Amino acid sequence: MSQDPATGSAPSPTSLRWAGTRAFLIECASLEQVMRWHTHLSAHPYPGQVDVLAAAETVLLAFSTPAAARKAANDVVTARLDDADAAMGKTVEIDVVYDGEDLADVGELTGLGERGVIEAHTGAEWTAAFGGFAPGFAYLVAPGDPLEVPRRDSPRTAVPAGSVALAGRFSAVYPQRSPGGWQLIGHTNAPLWDVNRDEPALIRPGDTVRYRAVRELVEVRTETSASAASTATEKLSHALVVDDPGMQSLLQDAGRPGLGDLGVVASGAADQSSAAQANRLVGNSPTAAVVETMLGGLVVTASGHHVLALTGAPTPAQINGPHGKRAAAANVPFALYHGEQLSLDAPTVGLRSYLAVRGGLATPKVLGSRSTDVMSGIGPEPLSAGDELPVPPVAPGHAVGQPEAPALELPEKGGATVLRVTAGPRDDWFTPESLENLTTREWAVSSQSNRVGVRFELPENQSVLKRSREGELASEGVVMGSLQVPHSGVPVLFLADHPVTGGYPVIGVVVPEDLPLAAQLPPGSAVRFTLVDSPRPAHAPETPGESA
Repeated sequence: MSQDPATGSAPSPTSLRWAGTRAFLIECASLEQVMRWHTHLSAHPYPGQVDVLAAAETVLLAFSTPAAARKAANDVVTARLDDADAAMGKTVEIDVVYDGEDLADVGELTGLGERGVIEAHTGAEWTAAFGGFAPGFAYLVAPGDPLEVPRRDSPRTAVPAGSVALAGRFSAVYPQRSPGGWQLIGHTNAPLWDVNRDEPALIRPGDTVRYRAVRELVEVRTETSASAASTATEKLSHALVVDDPGMQSLLQDAGRPGLGDLGVVASGAADQSSAAQANRLVGNSPTAAVVETMLGGLVVTASGHHVLALTGAPTPAQINGPHGKRAAAANVPFALYHGEQLSLDAPTVGLRSYLAVRGGLATPKVLGSRSTDVMSGIGPEPLSAGDELPVPPVAPGHAVGQPEAPALELPEKGGATVLRVTAGPRDDWFTPESLENLTTREWAVSSQSNRVGVRFELPENQSVLKRSREGELASEGVVMGSLQVPHSGVPVLFLADHPVTGGYPVIGVVVPEDLPLAAQLPPGSAVRFTLVDSPRPAHAPETPGESA
């Protein structure tokens, strides 16, 4: 038997916590063990493994099916790591001007003074332990934790891109402007994140980082390829032209899974069932790009002849053309001839409708996907009036589909949507009454909901979900469908553009089969959660978090 990589002694069976039916968290005794698990599972993925995401104390493994997750869990709880699983990566040097607003405070907190902080920061060899928070953001650690300092008492609403910062035992560089509570000690112009590179993240888990103090930064200009820089000046002959995007219309496909350790969520269509159905009706691959539009208002004009399909939230649709007007039915292929205009009204039930065109939409891919991630800004901008969406020729052998019943049975207005939930991974952070309250009351959807998550109204005259323990949870990976509970005690149901990690406990996870329904919840609608059994591998601990 190999030795435990963190302690050097024979390890106890690994403990895990299920995060829904297709993912689980591996709990680790140390950050060093986290890094070894991440290295091993990245190099030797299990069958069906979709993503592996390291965090401060856990590693999240996500799979394509429940069966693949159960099979991997049975192996993980008895698996052993060896010395070959040490994290290894490239070396990155980063020039830093040490002029941060918090440099003097850090000097006082550590007792080193400003010069001592700089010497300690540049003299250490930092290792990227894990990613998260934002695309390109890497949590760096150094032997002996030379600069361990607390976060600021009051987080900043905006930290400039390139800020070099400290918090806890970690150092990091902010890849983009964002809120943050870390102590700022300097700045750099190193390009931490660039989707046009083969490796968009400058620093990946396992890489070594050396900081170098400089008096000024040299600006490095990168050449932009002519194809990327050029913009179309001629009107496309085979396209859909956006006349009005409505409230919000986005390009979406199956997303970009597998990039969680870079801080990139899979994104993709919020209601994957309806998006796949729209593609099937027009003869496309299920992963082809479609238009996801919310609450109607979308208007497009055909350049060339097309076959389209509408699915998802049923929306009255009308076609206007030289030969008059006609209705466009949902869940059935229909023609849109050159010069004709398709207009969508507000859906009768539901929230999001999907428009597919035969041949797909040939906009440029970003990190392998045409999806728009509204939280990180990765992917194309939301559609606006005047946009031309190119439609490529159709490959032979792709037949147009037959009319179908709707992929989802949406409740009538006034009815409640029932979502199945598995408990955990952190249900033991809450009182027994909280889990009962989660599943015995109706929750009203808030108007603050979006593709990041479904928010709920604070229940009137009802208790919120209360914790059973004090303290804070170390940030860990979260999956779509997670019901994360912040200090308000009102859960947030994560959707397609959720953050890859979270610092609030997750009381339960909506099963993947019900997530399309969750994506169709309009403001004011009612939701009921019903508890179903979580999977458990043959050798799993009897109690979450306890070793057998």
